[in-house]
Amino acid sequence: MRVFLAIDLPDEVKEHIVALQQKLKFLLEGVRWVRPEGIHLTLKFFGDIREDDIPGISEVIEGRAQQAAPMTLNTDVVGAFPNMERPRVLWLGMTGDIERLVTLQREIEAGLEPLGYRREKRRFSPHLTVGRAKSSRGMIMGLSEAVTRENTYTTGEFTAHGLTLFRSELKPGGAVYTELAYFPFGATVNGN
Repeated sequence: MRVFLAIDLPDEVKEHIVALQQKLKFLLEGVRWVRPEGIHLTLKFFGDIREDDIPGISEVIEGRAQQAAPMTLNTDVVGAFPNMERPRVLWLGMTGDIERLVTLQREIEAGLEPLGYRREKRRFSPHLTVGRAKSSRGMIMGLSEAVTRENTYTTGEFTAHGLTLFRSELKPGGAVYTELAYFPFGATVNGN
């Protein structure tokens, strides 16, 4: 099964993202927009794993989540991978308790390594993917102008209270996500 670890977004944040997507639709060309139910703040993509790997993965994540406190997050800018000159993936950058989020992600990666899950080579960059180029060779057109016109893209502050392990099933109508496990954050902000 295809599995990933993410922070699930509150419905009101997804509604703001849809409103931003609607605004950007008038400014950009060549974009296949991500459906709101498919937008998550992904910390780790496992790819295809065996079902009997889930307990070991869950034990690592649960241990790290118990030591983490809830995090306040928001979005601020539009960006693109691989870069703004050749945009193929459109994303919203995150603000808020990013340093704590990056630390948690690193700790989870380190804890999973003994189980055979390699650390991601690229530095973790917290973001929400909101669109992709429509064709495999195409690019998103008009992004520079859109960012120049409006450079702040906030979706509203929210508090993340835990992590969700999702199963992703690819279907003809798009991916379907199923929650496998939820890991609440167990610490308080000041560590008590």
